[in-house]
Amino acid sequence: MTTQVRASHILVTKEDDANRIKKRITDGEDFAAVAKRFSSCPSKKNGGDLGWFGKGQMVPEFEAAAFAAEQGSVIGPVKTQFGYHIIKVTGKK
Repeated sequence: MTTQVRASHILVTKEDDANRIKKRITDGEDFAAVAKRFSSCPSKKNGGDLGWFGKGQMVPEFEAAAFAAEQGSVIGPVKTQFGYHIIKVTGKK
């Protein structure tokens, strides 16, 4: 059973922007480079990396999406109170 996830994300305010950003990544652009350029979260300085987190540490919508996704996948947009997230799951343990 997965008890922790490591993820990176890109946070934007508009769903259309999130969809455009996700397409850039699926078309081959580097996730970290896109995060540094477009994300409004302070984690952008680390390419969007949020590090490892367990259940109860993130807002419910973000947590549910990250724990459900396969390692290595890029998912979203996921809407939370903060905006729209594109999430890359980089580890599970």
